[in-house]
Amino acid sequence: MVHAQFDNSARQQLAIAAVEAKTRRDLSWQQIADAAGLSVAFVTAAVLGQHALPEKSAKAVAELLGLDDDAVMLLQTIPTRGSIEGAIPTDPTIYRFYEMLQVYGTTLKALVHEQFGDGIISAINFKLDVKKVADPEGGERAVITLDGKYLPTKPF
Repeated sequence: MVHAQFDNSARQQLAIAAVEAKTRRDLSWQQIADAAGLSVAFVTAAVLGQHALPEKSAKAVAELLGLDDDAVMLLQTIPTRGSIEGAIPTDPTIYRFYEMLQVYGTTLKALVHEQFGDGIISAINFKLDVKKVADPEGGERAVITLDGKYLPTKPF
């Protein structure tokens, strides 16, 4: 049976334990995703409390991290999503995404609506990818792909 949470504190505690186990075992998010058989972005989000994992994946992740049966159960529950509390984020990496949306949010909205019409980009039917590439000017760049299904507004 599918279960949903109304309070994210249990998943937050599990996320803390999972990250501690990941660190102790010197695992990468990719290794955990490989064990789960799903994308690295989805599994990372799930372990951090933002998605439910299928049973087989939850068991594989828990086994790899040395987590108990309660963790397997929690990894399968539909979470209360949203990892950023109401205030402006203070973590520098998360803040930069917040800043990007502050600067480019209305631009993204205008371009999406111009190209697709009135509607939204789904965060449910969604793919996320992060790649590190060489910067021709030296150093490295982050290429972040947000790939969501467009859902038109339907008058009723």
